[in-house]
Amino acid sequence: QVQLVESGGGLVQVGGSLRLSCAASGRTFSNYNMGWFRQAPGNEREFVAFISRSGASESYADSAEGRFTISRDNAKNMVYLQMNSLRPDDTAVYYCAVTARWGRQPGTYDDWGQGTQVTVSS
Repeated sequence: QVQLVESGGGLVQVGGSLRLSCAASGRTFSNYNMGWFRQAPGNEREFVAFISRSGASESYADSAEGRFTISRDNAKNMVYLQMNSLRPDDTAVYYCAVTARWGRQPGTYDDWGQGTQVTVSS
């Protein structure tokens, strides 16, 4: 099992930026692919971004493409989500998750953090 702790959420105005961090511990971090998901009230959890074990491959939801950037530092057991040009519909709890597989479905992921709240005000 991998333990994940997100941080960096908060309140930001439309057009602003936030950088989310996810600290991993437990198993060898570099063995796993990582994803960011989000869940707004009344909505299902949705995929935001994916990064492969080495960081060589990335994938984004259409809503995140061009505005968000996922990255990782395997030496520090960290994964990041840089979010720019934030909009009110980005408001959600953001979760990082770990998987040994590839995919965008939440069921593909094995371990999850507790989430960090992002609120974008207009």
